[in-house]
Parts: sequence; C-alpha cells; structure tokens
Amino acid sequence: MTEDDTPAPDRLPEARVQTRRAFHAVWMVPIVAALIAIFLGYRAISQRGETITITFSTAEGLTAGQTRIRHKAVDLGTVRRITLSHDMQHVIVQADMRREADRFLTTNARFWVVRPRLSGGNISGLDTLLSGGYIEMDPGQPSGKERTSFQGLEEPPAVRSDEPGRSFVLKAERIGSISSGSPVFFRDIAAGEVLGYDVHPAERREDTFITVHIFIRAPYDHFVHEGSYFWNTSGVSVQLGAEGVRLQLESLQALLSGGIAFDTPPPPRDGPRASLDAQFPLYNDRADAASAMIRNRVSFLVNFHGSVRGLAVGAPVELYGIPIGSVTSIQLQLDPTTGHPHVAVRFQVQTERMFGTADEPAPDPVATARRLVAQGLRVQLRTANILTGQLLVAMDFFPDQTPVAVTEQDGALVLPSLPGGLEGITSSLGQILHTIGALPLNEMVQHMNDALARVDALTAAPETAGSLRKLAATLAALNELVRQTSAGVAPALERLPQIARQMQAALESAQRLLNSTEAGYGGSSQVRRDLERLMDQFSDAARSVRLLADFLDQHPEALLRGRTGAAAAP
Repeated sequence: MTEDDTPAPDRLPEARVQTRRAFHAVWMVPIVAALIAIFLGYRAISQRGETITITFSTAEGLTAGQTRIRHKAVDLGTVRRITLSHDMQHVIVQADMRREADRFLTTNARFWVVRPRLSGGNISGLDTLLSGGYIEMDPGQPSGKERTSFQGLEEPPAVRSDEPGRSFVLKAERIGSISSGSPVFFRDIAAGEVLGYDVHPAERREDTFITVHIFIRAPYDHFVHEGSYFWNTSGVSVQLGAEGVRLQLESLQALLSGGIAFDTPPPPRDGPRASLDAQFPLYNDRADAASAMIRNRVSFLVNFHGSVRGLAVGAPVELYGIPIGSVTSIQLQLDPTTGHPHVAVRFQVQTERMFGTADEPAPDPVATARRLVAQGLRVQLRTANILTGQLLVAMDFFPDQTPVAVTEQDGALVLPSLPGGLEGITSSLGQILHTIGALPLNEMVQHMNDALARVDALTAAPETAGSLRKLAATLAALNELVRQTSAGVAPALERLPQIARQMQAALESAQRLLNSTEAGYGGSSQVRRDLERLMDQFSDAARSVRLLADFLDQHPEALLRGRTGAAAAP
C-alpha cells in the first residue's frame, strides 16, 4: 500500500440521517370513506324531518323500510315501522319524513295507499303491480295546523287539493247508485265527481234528506249558475208510464257507478254564477228537473164520478195532446149535499207552456178559465197506454156543452168534467140501453103481428091466386122469347170470329196497296220524275203558244206573207 493509496481524512463518508414519512397514500381511502360517511350522516340528519304516524285498517301492500311516501312521484318519506294497535282493529304506520315536507304536515294533509283498484268504472294503480304499493300524500290547503298523527284514507280522494274548480252541495230524498267517485256530467262531458254524501235524519221520515257533495272542475264550474238544475242519471232508467216505455242511459260509466248531470236553462245563463258550496236540489230525472224550473203554475180541481183506475200522481195533463201539467193528488171524497162519493183530482198547469215564457206576463187565470169553460172546455180521463192501462188527464173543447160556472175550492179552480175512456163507453152503452128500454116494444110487436095477419089474408084470396097464375104464364112466354132470340142470334155470334178475321185480312191488303202506291208514285219514284219533266215541257209549249198569239195579234198579215224583215223586227 503506497502513500497515495492512504485515504485522506477529509474523504471519509459522511453520515446522512433520513426521517420516515408519517403519512402514506393508502390512508386516503379510509379518510375519504370517513368523510363521505360524515357527509351522508350530516345530510341525512339535516334532511330528516318529523316522524309521523298514519293509521290504516290494513297493511296490505306496505313493507317497513321499503314503502315510500310520495307526492306527484317525488319521495317525501319512508315507512320505518308497521305495528298493530292495542285493540288489533287497525294498523299504525310510523314513517320518517323529509324536512322539506314538514311544512305540509297539517290537519289538511291526507294519506292513502296506492294499489291496483277497480272502482267507479275506472282502473287505477296498475303501475304498483311491478313497483309495489306506496303511500300518496295530498298536502291540502296550507291554512291547517301542524300535526304528526293522521288517519289514512281507505279510498283515494276524488279530487286533489290543487285541482282548480268549485264544490257544491245537492239535496235529495234518494241517491240511487251514486257513490264517492261517481261522475258529474255537463252535456255528456265528465265535468266533475261526487266527493261523498251525508244523511240528515229528521223526526218525520218525509223530512229526512241526503246531502251530496260534488266537485266540478274548471272551466265547467263557470257553467253553474243560480238557476242551474241537477238530476240523477244512475244506471239505466226504465219507466213504464203514461208516455209508454222510456229507457234512459247517460253513459257506460254512469251505468256502472251512477252519475249526476246538470244544465242551465237559457234565462238563468245571464244571471250570476253560483257561489262556492251553493245548494241545489237533486231531481230524479231531467224531465222532473225541467218541470221544476217552471215557476208560474195554476192549480185546478176536477171531480170525477166514476172509476179512475190507472190514474196516478204525476200523470200528465194534456191540451190537444201537448203536456201542460201533471196530477198532484187523487182523493176519494163524499159530496155533503147529495151523499154520493166522487174522486177529487188536483193538478197543476204550467202557464208558461200555454202563454209563453216566464218573462211575459200571463193572463188572469180565473178570467181565462171562465172564458175557456164558456167556450166548451171540459176535462176527461183518457187512456195513455193500452198495454199498461195508464190514464192521463185531457183537456178538450166540446162546444155543445151547457155553460158551467167556474168556482174556487181550497185555492184551486174547479173545472167541469166529462166521462171519457172506458167510463164514456160504459155511459154511452147505458144511454143506448135506456133508450131501447124506453121504446114501446109491446105495441111494436102487436103491429107487426097485425101486418103479418093481413099479408096472410091477402095471399089466401082468389084474386091473388089468379094474379100469380097470370104472372107465371107471362114469365113462361118471356122465357120462350129469350130462347128463340138466343137460337137466332147464336149462328151470327158463331160467325163473328170469321168476319173479324176477314176484316183483318182486308185491312192488311189495303195497307199493302198504300205501300205499293207510295213506292210507285211517291216523291222518289221514276213515274214522279217523268211526270215532272212532262209538266216542264207542257209549260214551255204553253209559253211558245202565248208568244205566237201575241205576235199574230200584232202582225196578222204574217199568216199570208210570212215573217218579213219588218215583222221580224221586235
């Protein structure tokens, strides 16, 4: 080892101190996961709202931890727990709501389970067959008080709170097949739905009525005025009455679930619109509704002294076959003066159908009735339907009737009546039998016996026998004359066909002759052309003779000397 190979002190390696890293990249994964968990937890806590309880009759279609609470397909909460009540009569559902739904949890909020349903002729909730059921929330109006406990609806509400329109109330004695969800029609258009109904009992059964709550959507609610009328269109209406068989069907939906229709007559259309929750009567059909809208009515009373079988309350009253009113009551009464029973029939006449619209002033009913009765107005019962035997009240004119005074009784004008229908036929038969009974039948039979006796005496007389013999001889001679005439005429009659055939042959020969003459001497025949040339030659000869005569008249000497130059000069 040489001196050069000895390391110098300043060339010794220096010690280096390296510090270990306190953080590795692998720690980023749990840190990020922790941050996400913290964020999700904070978000869940910040978005978590109230915990509510909803009571249902059954938990069908609900699953804890899965079933959602929605509004317009937006999740607002999740069902956390489902338990039975203490009495095990219903189900209590606990749900965690999102914070954004807290302000809608008021007394006006409604909850119901959406599942496949078939009601009111409609099918709904079919989408839940694949996705499962859920709870729908309707917030209602924002004016309610805060609430966390709710009673769930077993059926979906007919109308949502955010749907534009107005509600009305109908009063009826019976509603038929109308139920919640039944449609409300305006001129065959589904304009609303029935929300529900309430029964209002009273001490007397006839005072009990039902209030039906309906909702009419915009813009159809603007067609409801103070003078509008509503009628029941439930199912199929079959009426067998005085007008015959009437079949009414509003629509297939009304057939399945019942329905209500409404309309407004022309005069009320110009009036004010109905206010919110206005009340209207619900009539049985459209005819009753239209009849009830007629305001001017006059009451009449007619006493019939015969059977009124087939006449019912509501039967039409007609004048010249046009309905002008209806029967209101039928009552059997006893006449205090004569002691004979009679039937008092009261009916009302709608003056608007006789004297114009309600806006026109109607004449005085008393004066009008007296004038019409003086002209022969009478009231009869007539058959309206032969199959059912229904009767109607007919008003008609009989000018030959004796004038009768028109009186008033219990606020009704009393009109005279005449028997009609079967009663009229029976009365006519009775009059005929009475007339036959009044005839002197015994005296008529005695006169007929006397006449027959005289006829027997006349036929037994000798003169009658001689006359009969002469008549027989005359008839025999007349018979012989007819026989001889027939014998003489018969040969001539037998030759008539031969004579007719000969005449037909002669006519055919004459026709052929005329055709030949036309062909030989007609306008296009050779004879006709030759004759025309001959006539032309005759005409030329005659002209030459006339010229010769004129020349000789001027130059008679030409007969002796001939034509000279002077004579030849013209």
